[in-house]
Amino acid sequence: MSEEPCTRVLVVEDDPEVAQALGRKLTYVGYAVEVATTARPIVERIHAERADWDVVVLDVGLPDISGIEVLKQFRDSGSLTSVIMLTGDDTATTATECMRAGAFHYLTKPWLPIDLASTVESAARHTGLRRRLAHDDQPHAATTLVGESPAIRRLQAAIDRLTTHEVAVLILGESGTGKELVARALHAGGARDRPFLAINCSAIPDTLIDSELFGHARGAFTGAADVRDGVFVEADGGTLFLDEIGDMPVHVQARLLRVLQEGEVRPVGSSVVRKVSVRLIAATHVNLAAAVAAGRFRADLFYRLNVVALRVPPLRERRGDIPLLAAHLLRKHGGGVVPALTSGALDALVSDPWPGNVRELENALLHAIAFQQGSTIGIESLPPHIGLRPVAGAPPAEPAGEHDPVLPLSEAKRQVNATFERAYLLKVLERARGSISAAARLAGIDRTNLRRLMKRHAIQSGLHLRARR
Repeated sequence: MSEEPCTRVLVVEDDPEVAQALGRKLTYVGYAVEVATTARPIVERIHAERADWDVVVLDVGLPDISGIEVLKQFRDSGSLTSVIMLTGDDTATTATECMRAGAFHYLTKPWLPIDLASTVESAARHTGLRRRLAHDDQPHAATTLVGESPAIRRLQAAIDRLTTHEVAVLILGESGTGKELVARALHAGGARDRPFLAINCSAIPDTLIDSELFGHARGAFTGAADVRDGVFVEADGGTLFLDEIGDMPVHVQARLLRVLQEGEVRPVGSSVVRKVSVRLIAATHVNLAAAVAAGRFRADLFYRLNVVALRVPPLRERRGDIPLLAAHLLRKHGGGVVPALTSGALDALVSDPWPGNVRELENALLHAIAFQQGSTIGIESLPPHIGLRPVAGAPPAEPAGEHDPVLPLSEAKRQVNATFERAYLLKVLERARGSISAAARLAGIDRTNLRRLMKRHAIQSGLHLRARR
């Protein structure tokens, strides 16, 4: 198994001790770090189109060439590398100049190790997204699974194996995870050249599902003025995908089982039997084994469908795929000029639990495209709740003590960052004496983002003033 490519980070800092300290911290986290104390060789590599780093940590106050000028060189060259600026000047003017020149983010000295590591992680994610948007010239095909997480790689490998074996496949997964996409991939890789048809069993009224699946004769029931073949006949020689099969009425399940066993269909109200050759793929978000135990689903049909089960993971279990999915969806819906995501918007997307999975992510990006300003999508263009929702099913916090749990690294970083961010906001608001505009200038962000952060941390504008009394 090939290892994941290591993120390449360049540190440009004229103070050798500070440069080495930065390098050690980032190497310890797991990045491949290159250190430089002057800017001129870096500019030469930019002009030679050899600036292939994923992230650059760049000091503003370099002796030979200004860090701001180097940043502009990156921008003007068309480089997709994300640049983080280091500055000892905490004024809003410097921060604004950095951001306008194209910086991904800026950090004020002395920097916190946890802050540095999380910012570089976000910057690397942003670089990957920009590269995917720039180099993926064609939209992904309707049968391509987007993602590079272990779960998606395992799923793709299973699909590749099953395309040449027409065994029954039951696709399991929450709503919005892309179960139909998996079914289309199974069909596309197989030998059948007839159509792929998809039916959502939960969307068809119980009184019509018999006719929809198996067809009907003229006069079979009130309103049956014409003969209807049904989707099994329409899919003859191809693939029929029955989504949400767990919602199929029990009386229809018996007829479906006969079709699967005998390979023949008898329309409602007809004595004529027609042979069909259909590859059936089913999907559900419910626990069919539990439905069998409760008498809501036939056991014999369940065993017939469940020869091979494929699970499509929810989006919260593959957060690392969110930048790639966002790139794909922005290209799909963004029009002629594909918008870019700001770092804040990308972080909000990655941190959200996405209970509606990929479908909800797509809707959120459609919302953002509609409300975007200029050529970028900022956090203010996303639906207001994105990035603010708690992760469903997260365990309650335990009291500190001898049973203090060891959290996963990503969760520990989020908690530390949240604590630091809230304390920082309170300090800025106190220094600004309650003025949102002044606090935003001190923090180097706009008022919309400041208010969003305050809402995230449940900070009211007068909270810091009450604390001082």
